[in-house]
Amino acid sequence: MSIRVVVADDQTVVREGLAVMLSLLDDVEVVGEAADGDQALELVGRERPDVVLMDLRMPRRDGVEATALIKARFPETRVVVLTTFADDEHILGALRAGAVGYLTKDAGRVQIAQAVRAAAIGQGVLDPQVQQRLLAAASGGGPVAAPAGPGEPGLPDGLTAREAEVLRLIAAGLSNKEIAKRLYVTEVTVKSHVNRLFAKAGVRDRAQAVRYAYQHGLSA
Repeated sequence: MSIRVVVADDQTVVREGLAVMLSLLDDVEVVGEAADGDQALELVGRERPDVVLMDLRMPRRDGVEATALIKARFPETRVVVLTTFADDEHILGALRAGAVGYLTKDAGRVQIAQAVRAAAIGQGVLDPQVQQRLLAAASGGGPVAAPAGPGEPGLPDGLTAREAEVLRLIAAGLSNKEIAKRLYVTEVTVKSHVNRLFAKAGVRDRAQAVRYAYQHGLSA
């Protein structure tokens, strides 16, 4: 039997190209195309595909949220992420939402086909770059830090607006987990912001960070 696939991507040329490529495979049938997460969810409910090839950045409902809803409502359908993003926040967000595979758009036709076939039988395929990041985190290397970015005018020591926001929440007594929930990011991302703002502010712990926040008018 053919593997029934829905392709979800907000870029028409990418979506149609993937659909054509997959349709050329003898064991794959493309049963729908979605331009956003809401359409993907609707198609999955109607067509009950075996696999969804899911982009992450889409309008209305993004790929992470759509993946989580598909996992909850239609657990027999597996999601493989195909995206341009390979940073910790997107990787962890997608995998926590229930994606069984994660590829970047540098992946070739053979790799995409392998990922779809593997997902159809409940196996996962990860892009080599994604595997390296996960292995680094698992071995204690931690996430690869994102560029710090330029400081915002009016903020001390080159802090960015996001770092200042995290500092305010630390001063308000929130844990990293609570900050992640408040800002809709992962704890890994929060830890990266905390490490950078500690280095810029020259503080060693949260107590010093709170004192620094009050001294510079950055308390909540």
